[in-house]
Amino acid sequence: MNEENKNTTEEFSILSRIAASFEDAESEAYHQDLNLLQLIEKMAAKWGKDIRKYFYVMPTDRQVQEFRRAVYRDVKKEAVYQALLSYRSGLEGVFDIRKEKENVSDPMQRAVWRVREEGAYWNLYEELAKNLAEAGTESEGMREFLSILQGILQSDEYLKAKEQTDGILKEIKGIRFLLTYDRDRISVSLGEVGGAGAYEEWLERATGGERMQMKNPFFAEVPVTELERACLDVLEKKKPEFFKALSKVADWDEEYTKPVLRRFEKEILYYLAYATFQRDMEKAGFVFATPDTTEGKRMEAKGLYDLALAAASLSTGRKVIANEFYFGEGERFFVLTGPNQGGKTTFARSLGQLVYFCKMGLDVPAASASVPFFPGIQTHFSVEESVQTGRGKLMEELVRLAPMMKDRRNGSFVVINELFTTAANYDAQIMGKRVLKHFNELGCMGIYVTHLKELTDACDGVVSLKAMLDEHGIQTFEIRRGEAEDIASAANQMNKYRLNYEQLKERL
Repeated sequence: MNEENKNTTEEFSILSRIAASFEDAESEAYHQDLNLLQLIEKMAAKWGKDIRKYFYVMPTDRQVQEFRRAVYRDVKKEAVYQALLSYRSGLEGVFDIRKEKENVSDPMQRAVWRVREEGAYWNLYEELAKNLAEAGTESEGMREFLSILQGILQSDEYLKAKEQTDGILKEIKGIRFLLTYDRDRISVSLGEVGGAGAYEEWLERATGGERMQMKNPFFAEVPVTELERACLDVLEKKKPEFFKALSKVADWDEEYTKPVLRRFEKEILYYLAYATFQRDMEKAGFVFATPDTTEGKRMEAKGLYDLALAAASLSTGRKVIANEFYFGEGERFFVLTGPNQGGKTTFARSLGQLVYFCKMGLDVPAASASVPFFPGIQTHFSVEESVQTGRGKLMEELVRLAPMMKDRRNGSFVVINELFTTAANYDAQIMGKRVLKHFNELGCMGIYVTHLKELTDACDGVVSLKAMLDEHGIQTFEIRRGEAEDIASAANQMNKYRLNYEQLKERL
């Protein structure tokens, strides 16, 4: 293997092919605005807080996005998913051995735990290589990882270490002691007692099925006792070559694992966490789709829903409404109007989540979807005034909006929710139209939720959507194309809660 190929192998990442740093990753504003943090924390609760960083960093490169999507298609396959779950469970067992080893003070006992740790680790990767090969992975990422793993397992370095490790473990398992008690003295001798088999099995046979409180001292999970130490002293005199080999193990470099495998151990949790979460949601009746990202296709989706709201509904029982949408030729921005509590913000979030999960290379919360490539996501949701800064709500919104307006990246997906609600309508219209024109000129697409119907004609490419009411004026939470209307929110709430004059009169 030449140096270039060796470096490429060592730097391989299942998330992006070439390793990237996630150590300083922090959540962005859009994670909070789109309620993505709720979902990330839900997965982190099961898979560990370290996975959060992988969901904080969104790929800006189309190739990385598609690389992940192909890997995720493999991970979703039952055989691959089960192989990875088994691998992860086995890895937890290795970590347990490693933890126990740290509690052992006797050098010889510690050396054996070190051998056990390495033996369990490599057996685990041999099983993973076998299972992945049988499962038939198709993605570039999984096939390359399997090739790297097989190369490691077939290397002279590995085969030599494995032979040494297996030899030590085999010899340890074959050790037999005979303890003879006579006149307050215990004699310890070495030899084959009771035939082959595990030491504990022999003890069980020799004591009529009653387990004695002694185990092979090498495998004991407690410190070596005085008697066990005496047994080891006998062994050291009888088998000096074995103890020399064991002493060498005690001096081995602790870092027997490969960097590429250590990276895989952590990064594969990104896919497993989402795949497990998706399976749980699908069992509850929610659908997911692999988005079509073919270049040139229009953006559209059917059965789109807010995934964070859906996850919360499992405990609250709240009904989740799915919607559909499309951007036609030349259309770039939705301006969504309608009554309060009509599902506008939820729909806006679902659009942002659609783009986010697509960019992350994962399945999206929809029955079907086509999503073009966006280099990034920008969001701005209505904020409250800050007690710390003393700024009012409008000023807080402008402070957060400023860096978005200065960002000259072309083509981002933009989600804006209820800006300038404390400004006079005339001022809010002027500022709102300026914001829409700015992002439109940068080639962005997105949605602007507002109570101002005048923004629907802010510039070319703007499409009017509205939150629908039923024939009784009650919210349906459905979003449809349609001309913006002057909807009195107070009247809407009055109808919803039966508070008009006649209804109040009936109650009184």
